[in-house]
Amino acid sequence: MHTVVERELELKLVLSPERSIPVPARLTYRTDDPYAVHITFHVGSETPVHWTFARELLVGGVFRPCGHGDVRVWPTKVEGRNVVLMALSSPDGDALLEAPSAQVSAWLERTLRAVPPGSETERLGIDDGLAELLAPATGRGTDELWLRDPWPSDESRPEDGT
Repeated sequence: MHTVVERELELKLVLSPERSIPVPARLTYRTDDPYAVHITFHVGSETPVHWTFARELLVGGVFRPCGHGDVRVWPTKVEGRNVVLMALSSPDGDALLEAPSAQVSAWLERTLRAVPPGSETERLGIDDGLAELLAPATGRGTDELWLRDPWPSDESRPEDGT
C-alpha cells in the first residue's frame, strides 16, 4: 500500500522585488516514489505546470541554500515572514517562487514520518525485484538455451559447416 501526502498552498511568483502574483500549488509526496517531491502549479493555463525534484533538496533548502542548476532552494525573510524561495529554470523560462516556511516545513514533516530519511530504498522494492529476477524459473528446469551463447562466434561452429 502506498501513501500520498499532499498539501494545497498559495505560492507567490516573484516578478520583481516589488511585485509578485499568487500561484495556487499542490505539494505531493508518494511513498512509491520516496526520493522525490512533486509540485504542481496552476498558472492559469489549460494544463498545470509540474516539477519533480529530490525531497532531500527541499528538506535542506528549508534550512540553508541548496541545489544548483535547474532547482535551487533557500530560506529567507520577506517583510518579516519566514519563506522558502525556489528558483526553477527550464528551457521554457525561469521562475522564482516564494512559499511560506511553516506550511512547507509541516508538509515535509509529514513526508518524513511516512518515509524516514535513509529508509527510501526499502520502499522501492529493489531487493524483492532482484530476488525475483535471479530466482530460478519454476517448471522450466535447466534450459540449455538459457546457458548457450546467443551469438556464437565462427570458432564455435562445427567443422562440418552445419
